[in-house]
Amino acid sequence: MTALGIIFKDGVLLATIKPTQALMVPTSAEKIFQVDDHIGSVASGLLADGRVLIEQARIRAQVHKITYEEPIDVWDLARSIGDRMQLYTSYAGLRPYGVTLLIGGYDKTGLHLIECDPSGMLYEWLATAIGRGSALANKILKQKWKKDISQENAISLAVEILDKTEKKGEIEIALIKVGEKFKKLSDEELKRFLK
Repeated sequence: MTALGIIFKDGVLLATIKPTQALMVPTSAEKIFQVDDHIGSVASGLLADGRVLIEQARIRAQVHKITYEEPIDVWDLARSIGDRMQLYTSYAGLRPYGVTLLIGGYDKTGLHLIECDPSGMLYEWLATAIGRGSALANKILKQKWKKDISQENAISLAVEILDKTEKKGEIEIALIKVGEKFKKLSDEELKRFLK
C-alpha cells in the first residue's frame, strides 16, 4: 500500500490507506504510529516488522527524555532505527526487516521527514511516497508540492494521491504540527476532503 509524507508550512503530514478485509477490525492493523508527542511514523511493507521497530523507537525516545530532560531530535531517533535495520543486514541467520518507514516530526532544528529503508539507509525529504503506488505518487508530489504549502492543501494533495494510487480502502492521515501533539484526523475531520 502507498504511504506518504508531506512537509507543510507548520508541520508534517503522514498518510496511508488502512488495511481492511471482511470481518477485520480496522484499528487492529496500524500503519501510522505515534512515536512521541512530536514524532510520528508511517510504515509500508511487513507491518509486524514496522510495529517492532516503532516499539523500540518509542523506548529510545522515552529513555532520551528521561536522561536529558528534553525530547529526542528527529534525526537521532531515525538514526537509531536505521542502525538497527542495518545491523540485521550484516549477519547470517538474521532476516532483514521487510519494511520502509517514513519518520516525520519537529525539533529545535525544524521540520523533518526521513525515510528509513530496509538497508538502514536514511534519506530526508520535503515530500515523498513509499510502497506500491510510490512511482505515481512521487510524480504527483513533484508536480504539485510547493514550499510553504498550507495544511489544508497538503491534506487535499494527500487525499488526491491516495485516490489515484489505491483503488479502495479508508484513508488515514496524521498531523504533527509545531508546538502541538501528534494527532490522527478523525473520520469527521477527513470527510470534507473526500470526494
